[in-house]
Amino acid sequence: MATLSATASTRGARDHAHAQGGRAVDAMPVLPARAWPAPPEGVAPEALVWAETVAGGNYTHRVLARGTELRLTDLDGDACAHLLLFCADRPWERLNTADTVKVLWNAYLGPGHLLLSDQGRVLASVVADTSGRHDALTGTSTLARNTARYGDGTAQSPSPAGRELFKLAALKNGLSPRDLPPSVSFFQGVRIAPDGSTVFTGSAGPGAGVTLRAEQDVTVLLANVPHPLDPRPAYTCGRLEVLAHRAAPTAPGDPLWEATPEGRRAFLNTVDHLTARGIA
Repeated sequence: MATLSATASTRGARDHAHAQGGRAVDAMPVLPARAWPAPPEGVAPEALVWAETVAGGNYTHRVLARGTELRLTDLDGDACAHLLLFCADRPWERLNTADTVKVLWNAYLGPGHLLLSDQGRVLASVVADTSGRHDALTGTSTLARNTARYGDGTAQSPSPAGRELFKLAALKNGLSPRDLPPSVSFFQGVRIAPDGSTVFTGSAGPGAGVTLRAEQDVTVLLANVPHPLDPRPAYTCGRLEVLAHRAAPTAPGDPLWEATPEGRRAFLNTVDHLTARGIA
């Protein structure tokens, strides 16, 4: 007679679960975040509020306070961090990629770029970047595309689509699929050729990073999946390091605030809104 699995009974399942306590795998959150072994330079461990490694084909999410700095790092050179932002208490105000590109007259994300909502307010700003390989034009992968390309695109498959993972992250924050706008992505670049076609430029290599600053309380959704234009036939996506620490929002006099007239107006719109609510 076959031996029953050790987890076939309630007692066995409990003992198995208890035995996992304290174990760690390569890609998982560190709790508490201050226990992260290597905080960013100049950041005290107690300032960390989020520390996680996200495996390729996985997702994560968190609500971050205004002023928090979020550092994303492409550990292996194959990560692609697809990002969505929502106002934490008013999710109908969310990342608008069209305004993010249009208002700032720049389709290429980099230091000083502002991630805008459709209300003309700043959700987050890019304060540092050692990658230069990002995309505000293409969006993330879909179920249909991944199924056609890899054989499956469902969330639990070996080749999940970004939108399918965003749906799971959204549901955990009280949002539905209809709340998901187009995303921006970091670490796999796209440029526009003179003829208007998109050119995939790939990764800057292992260790590249980008730092964002939350300019309002925001809900962050991240899906780490291959870029839709990645030409490699296999589903290829490396680890993404996610670290966030307490800091301060951009203020008048900061070079970022004064960089462009359009950016200054967006910051003024943001502070005016927050001041009326007693937040700033």
